Amino acid sequence: MAPESEEAKRLREERLAQYESKKAKKPALVAKSSILLDVKPWDDETDMAKLEECVRSIQADGLVWGSSKLVPVGYGIKKLQIQCVVEDDKVGTDMLEEQITAFEDYVQSMDVAAFNKI
Repeated sequence: MAPESEEAKRLREERLAQYESKKAKKPALVAKSSILLDVKPWDDETDMAKLEECVRSIQADGLVWGSSKLVPVGYGIKKLQIQCVVEDDKVGTDMLEEQITAFEDYVQSMDVAAFNKI
C-alpha cells in the first residue's frame, strides 16, 4: 500500500473535523415519559374543580400537563385522572407525588395509573 500523500492526508483530516463538528451540533435526544395519574379526593364533597386547579398549579421545567377527566370510584366519589408529559432528567414521579399530596385539604392519595417512555 502506497504511503498517503500530503494532499490526501489533509483532505481526510478536514473531512473528519467537519464530521465531528456536525455531530457535536446535533441535539441530544431528551428522554421523556407520558404519565397518567389518579388523584383521589377525601370524599364526595371535595371540590374536584379546585383539586384539579391545585394539581395543574404545579409547575416545573420539563413538566407539561395534558388532558384530564373525572372517573367514578364509587359511592358518589370521583377521582381525577390527569395526563402529563415529563422530561425524565428533570421531573420524577416522587416529586410529583410529594407536591400533589401536599394539597392535604383536597388530595387523599395519588397513584401512577400508567407510565410510558416516549
